[in-house]
Amino acid sequence: MKFDVRKKKPKLWNAAVLSLAVLALVSVLLYWDPEGNALAVSLILSVWFLSVIALMLVAFYKQLQYNPYSYNTIIYMGFALFLLSVWVTQVYLSVQMLHHPETKTAMGILWLLLNSAKTYMLISLPFILVFSVALCVSNLSLIRHEGRRFVNILGIILSFLLIAGEIFLLWFDSYVSGSQREILIHDLVANLFASIYLYFECMLIGAIVADAIAAKYEPERDKDYLIILGCGIRKDGTPSPLLRGRVDRALAFAKKQKEETGKDLIFVTSGGQGPDEVVSESESMKRYLLTQGVPAERILEENRSTDTRENMRFSKELIWARDPEAKVGYVTTNYHVFRAGLCARRVKMRAQGMGADTKWYFWPNASVREFVGLLTEHRGKQGLILFGMLAAYTLLTLLAYG
Repeated sequence: MKFDVRKKKPKLWNAAVLSLAVLALVSVLLYWDPEGNALAVSLILSVWFLSVIALMLVAFYKQLQYNPYSYNTIIYMGFALFLLSVWVTQVYLSVQMLHHPETKTAMGILWLLLNSAKTYMLISLPFILVFSVALCVSNLSLIRHEGRRFVNILGIILSFLLIAGEIFLLWFDSYVSGSQREILIHDLVANLFASIYLYFECMLIGAIVADAIAAKYEPERDKDYLIILGCGIRKDGTPSPLLRGRVDRALAFAKKQKEETGKDLIFVTSGGQGPDEVVSESESMKRYLLTQGVPAERILEENRSTDTRENMRFSKELIWARDPEAKVGYVTTNYHVFRAGLCARRVKMRAQGMGADTKWYFWPNASVREFVGLLTEHRGKQGLILFGMLAAYTLLTLLAYG
């Protein structure tokens, strides 16, 4: 599969139209004969869930071809997995209805949909436990090697929140009594909590998949310019091991491109000078490239940027001033490829990323930082999705007790 080969952005209008048609059909069947048509409705919903999952996976694949560095990539994969769990439980309900006629009730379908978020939490509990333990182990190794800093315990904090959320729901939903109004309020709180947890879990899983695909992708070897994103340097001005890994990855790519196509590229060293740095990150990388035999005329310095978005924006300005049609790639550390690509697309630059390897214990915690960073962006789209989920589970709860 290749990135950036599709010109049109994939849409899910087909899924929306299908959903409206299914909703209309189900509403008519339930209004006409709720109990008599319960099995038919369950089977229709089973087919509908499977169809939407297929459409979302197709959209995910097309999104990778159109723009792999997009929130849509995360959303399509994360929520396709959730719908898969709903489909499994819906098929199970349909089988029960076929073998046990007394279970053919419209209420059973409603309760299945109402409890879908809680069911997903239970189904994904083994994954959450394994993921959280692995994240804690990597964080403890990171603390042992890199020291006790707040950023080095983000993985432990996330693990605690994930497990605490599962425990809270199991405890809170284990027993309830009182009037129908009290039970309704209890179930509403439980379902809203589960839907919020579900949203962040789907985003987390989607981000893990998107990060892995972006980090492992090998861009086409036809680049005119290759941006190397800066990070911290040593006190003497030489690249840190992390930064040197990025430069070495760029050198390896340039060498392979030259061998396969005969085409040289220009390195764009991108990174400003921090308050505790003796030279800019750009200058540090340039010096290292010179020691590796790269001619000065094949190095373009961008030394104003202070973050990833500025890396991309200022580098684009330099490149476009020379060649607006240039084919551009960028190099960063593996865990940072996806978010860096997101920044590149926001400044209207189609650049394909590649990841430099890092130590095994560093990647998980750094990925958590990247995930937190992703959640702070595109708040409008995320808020709309989360609000829609909360509204849907509120409506289902009220219908169940209506």
